Amino acid sequence: MTLADRLLAALAPWRAAPAWRVAFSGGLDSTVLLHLLAELRAREALPPLSAIHVAHGLQVAAEPWPEHCRAVCARLGVELRVVPVAVARDVASLEQSAREARYAAFRDNLAAGEVLLTGQHRDDQAETLLFRLLRGAGVRGLAGMAANRPLGAGHLVRPLLGVARAELEAHARNHGLSWVEDPSNADTRFARNYLRQRVMPLLAAQWPGASASLARAAEHCREADLLLGELAEQDLAPAREPSPWPWLNVPSLRLEPLLALSEVRQRNALRHWLAPLTRLPDSEHWAGWTHLRDAAGDRTPRWRLEGGELQRGAGRLWWLAGDWLNRPQLDVAFAGGACELPGNGRVCWQGDLPPGALRLACRRGGERLTLAGRGSRDLKRLLNESGLPIFVRDRLPLLLRGRELLAVANLPALRAAGVEGQLLWDCPNDAARV
Repeated sequence: MTLADRLLAALAPWRAAPAWRVAFSGGLDSTVLLHLLAELRAREALPPLSAIHVAHGLQVAAEPWPEHCRAVCARLGVELRVVPVAVARDVASLEQSAREARYAAFRDNLAAGEVLLTGQHRDDQAETLLFRLLRGAGVRGLAGMAANRPLGAGHLVRPLLGVARAELEAHARNHGLSWVEDPSNADTRFARNYLRQRVMPLLAAQWPGASASLARAAEHCREADLLLGELAEQDLAPAREPSPWPWLNVPSLRLEPLLALSEVRQRNALRHWLAPLTRLPDSEHWAGWTHLRDAAGDRTPRWRLEGGELQRGAGRLWWLAGDWLNRPQLDVAFAGGACELPGNGRVCWQGDLPPGALRLACRRGGERLTLAGRGSRDLKRLLNESGLPIFVRDRLPLLLRGRELLAVANLPALRAAGVEGQLLWDCPNDAARV
């Protein structure tokens, strides 16, 4: 089977996509990918084909690359979009910063269902496995680069992961293709370049099939990761039981089913659940889970992770991020209509509005509520009776008339005698729901 036929077979699941867009750097890999696709387009009915070149502006040597890419695309009859990006330089890893800027540009230029095709090959996969192995990655990391994954409104697809770099170079030379060479690729101060320039040649000299074996090992790890994902879904199923407060826009799990699992299955389930929410912690940082899980029942422990934290409360684990990490400051007049609360969602009143000058505020301590048939009760005690998680209580909007507490948002049982309506609260929405 020719290289073009292998590429076409790899892209079979994506033939119905609205468009194929090639991430075109002008280097060898993307040049061969674009050339093969242009060849295939001449004999196959393919989705509309175009290319995207991201201009980082990080080095003088890169200044001619957009023009080179325009010339290549013009010869192949492929539309090219050049996207300049600004890369943050005052960061620990310039490589990572450039990568994030590049993929943000790709994401922003993909419409719904469109496919971004990139040129990573088998040798890249082998380097990725070795690089992550040296960093102590787990099974998920050792699975290497995925053949496809969601990207923005579309998908990222790597159709050349089964192809050796030597095959791509042979194709380029046989067809007289020209490509740009990034001089930074020779800088062995960068870890990946060191592996590519120094380590991989030594491995290949001793074991000629090293790259293929490493890439195959990555595929085995990917299968293992899929199996661990299936096990995690089974273990998480009873823990995903909805909370008693469906209006809480906070991802959560019931704690009891997790505690019934072994240590390793607890970590596996949590890794799976946390993956869409935060960058997964390294092995040492998992001590935070142990402290959270084993803290005394009267404590409110927290496990801080990137972009948020896990808290325990009301027999559940809660993922808090964004506005949930900041205590709101609230004391505003209220006329009954929809009212936006800075950093704390929005409220409205349902039913007949109580008379008088009304205001919204959050709990400050000492509030009391006069309930029908029960008399005056301390709000703190009432909230304890409700079982509501502690992290919510200080952000609950309260309806007051002067110093008189009339209603507590979303808790219809907590309203003053004679009040018929209800304060409805759409609390802050963490977009990363599971």
